[in-house]
Amino acid sequence: MRLPNGYGSVIKLSGKRRNPYLVRKTVGWHYDKEKDKQVQDYMVIGYAPTKADGLQMLAEYNKNPFDVSASKTTFQEVYEKWSESKFLSISDSNIKGYKASYKLCGTLYNKIFKELKLADLQNVVDTCGKNYPTLRKLQVLFSQLYEFAMKNDICNKDYSEFVDIAKYKDRNPNKQDRNKFTKEQIAKLWELKDDKYYQIVLMLIYTGVRISELLDLKKENVYLEERYFDVLASKTESGIRRVPIADKIMPFFEAWYNDTDCEYLLNTPEGEHFKYRNYYDSYFVPLMENLGYTQTPHCSRHTCITMLKEANVNETIIKKIVGHKGAMSLTEKVYTHYDVEELINAINKI
Repeated sequence: MRLPNGYGSVIKLSGKRRNPYLVRKTVGWHYDKEKDKQVQDYMVIGYAPTKADGLQMLAEYNKNPFDVSASKTTFQEVYEKWSESKFLSISDSNIKGYKASYKLCGTLYNKIFKELKLADLQNVVDTCGKNYPTLRKLQVLFSQLYEFAMKNDICNKDYSEFVDIAKYKDRNPNKQDRNKFTKEQIAKLWELKDDKYYQIVLMLIYTGVRISELLDLKKENVYLEERYFDVLASKTESGIRRVPIADKIMPFFEAWYNDTDCEYLLNTPEGEHFKYRNYYDSYFVPLMENLGYTQTPHCSRHTCITMLKEANVNETIIKKIVGHKGAMSLTEKVYTHYDVEELINAINKI
């Protein structure tokens, strides 16, 4: 059957192909000097496995024409175009969050956005090994990208709303977050104590602080002579506390304190404040990989708690040191000299 003029055509390509039928439409003409005649300029709409599928594709295009170049846009290109404008109006922390979520989507980068299916998105969720809060951020990224793509006629269906993360709400795929360092692993870290970045790992283990609490610790809140430091910014209210410095890691605190003029205790080689992603990606992960360890920064906190319990330290004292909920009432947060000495004696038992 001959198709109407200007409707387009479906032709079979040579060779063995998964989609051998080319769907095209004439968009203009130009003069070919070699052939000495006018020849057609074609726009490729797509490729199909059968001629019938090709004719259907052509019919759908003629019924609802779309931007062919947009229809070939990849997931990565959509993210880049979306982030160009989005990142201008949000905070640095939100930008880092979106970038972290995007890193989980490696299997989607080069796929045509319009051709993505729910199974593609769900596969990222099911295989990335992240916990529920992280998956929620990933789902938000999917939603943002689909909203952008639909506004720009890159796709016409939003699969992000069907992505299922609820099944992970009461599960923690990151079980290694609670893997404590073994005695043998800690002994190896002590062998490397002259390396200032391995010192940080030991400082985390022997204080029980969260990594963010240590990275954000300012020198003005470190009291070396009194052997403690104050955590004034924490993830929880219970986290605002006074933390004792064990004798065995005091030299590390003193060395970092006197190392540079940076207002923060820990700092980059350039003397700048350590950002979490910088420390984690460029220092902690490589150090662990060098030793063949699988622990995360949170494992050091779990290790400290375990060692305190094994040393038969009172449960209330443990809560005071690590800042667990229920550790102290508001009035109890007024420390006495005896309280600080008690905390120091406890931490020195591990």
